[in-house]
Amino acid sequence: MSLRIADETPLAPLTTLGIGGPARHFVTADDEPTLVAALEWARDRGLPVYLLGGGSNVVVGDDGVDGLVVHMAPRGIRFRREGDFTCLTAGAGETWDPLVTEAVRRGEAGVECLAGIPGSVGATPVQNVGAYGQEAADTVLTVRVLDTATLRTTDLPSAACGFGYRDSVLRREPGRMVVLAVTFALTPGGGPKVEYDELRGELGWSEVDAPAVPPSLDEVREAVLRLRRRKSMLLDPADENHRSAGSFFTNPVVATAAAARLKERLRAEGVPGAESMPAHAAGSGLVKLSAAWLIERAGIARGYRQGRVGVSTRHVLALVNLGGATAAELMTLAAYVRGSVHDRFGISLDMEPVCWGCPKVW
Repeated sequence: MSLRIADETPLAPLTTLGIGGPARHFVTADDEPTLVAALEWARDRGLPVYLLGGGSNVVVGDDGVDGLVVHMAPRGIRFRREGDFTCLTAGAGETWDPLVTEAVRRGEAGVECLAGIPGSVGATPVQNVGAYGQEAADTVLTVRVLDTATLRTTDLPSAACGFGYRDSVLRREPGRMVVLAVTFALTPGGGPKVEYDELRGELGWSEVDAPAVPPSLDEVREAVLRLRRRKSMLLDPADENHRSAGSFFTNPVVATAAAARLKERLRAEGVPGAESMPAHAAGSGLVKLSAAWLIERAGIARGYRQGRVGVSTRHVLALVNLGGATAAELMTLAAYVRGSVHDRFGISLDMEPVCWGCPKVW
C-alpha cells in the first residue's frame, strides 16, 4: 500500500456549501489500512486530523485546515437476514440517499423518512441524523469504529453510542473514533413510520384518522422527497438555494415549564400563531421547540440577504452561499440570526454543522 498525501487541496468543492480554504494535507482513505497509515503519518508529524465524508455538515474556515484531512471512502453494502430483522451493513463512504432507496426497494422498513438527506453513511450515527419523526438511532445496531489512540477497531453497540437529538458520543468526542461502517436493523415487510404531522398532511391524512389503506414505504419516501424539495433540502444544482449545509440550527430543547411561560408571554403580546407554537415531547420535563418557527417570528424572513450569503427562499433554517461567499460572511449571518432569536425569546440556538477553523462569532 502506498500512502498518497496531497498538499494544499481545495476543500470548498468537497462541501455542499462550497465555502472555505484548502487542506494543508489531504488523503482519501478507502480502506482500514490506508486510514491507519494516514493516522500514523499525522501522529509522527504532530498534526491534527479532520475527517471528511460527504461534506454536507461542515463549514470550512477561509484559511482552510492546518492539518491532515482524511476523506473517508470505505465502500460496500450487504443485506443479511437475522431472525426477525434484516441487517444492513454499509461502508462509511457510501452515499446515504441511494442506500435508503435500495432499502425501500427491498421492502425493508426503518429508514424511509430519512430519504433525501445528503452526506455519507459514516455521518449518520455521528450526528444521529433524523427527519420527519425518524432518526438513525431507531435502527442503528452497531457502529464499526477505529480508535485513533490505539488504532484498533471495535463494534460499538447502539447503547454505547450515547444517542441524543442530533448527537452521539461520536460527536461529543470528535477525533476519538473514526466510523468505518454502520449496521442497521431493518424490518422486512414492515410498515412505514408516519407520525410527523407535516408528513401526514403530505400523504393526505386527516388530523386524526389514518387512511384505510396505509401508504407503502415508497409512497412515504416520495412524500418525504417532495417535502424536502419544496424546502430546498435536496442536493439539486438547479435550485438557487442548493449551496447550503441543510439545517444550520438544531431545534432547541427546553424545560416544559419554560416553554409554557414563553407561550403564555407570546399569547399575551398577541403574537400570531402563539397558541399553536410547536412543542414536541423530548424526554422527562423537556420539549423540543421549532427553530424555524422562532427564527421567523424573530423577524428573519425567507430570502433575507447579507451580501453574498442569505437565508434560503424556501426554509429559514438553511443559510445559503449565494455565490463567492466566505466563511466569515456566513458565520456573521449565522450570528445575526442566532442573536435575533435570543433577543426576542431568550433562547440560544445551536449550530448543526461542525466548524473547521471558522471565526468565533458567539
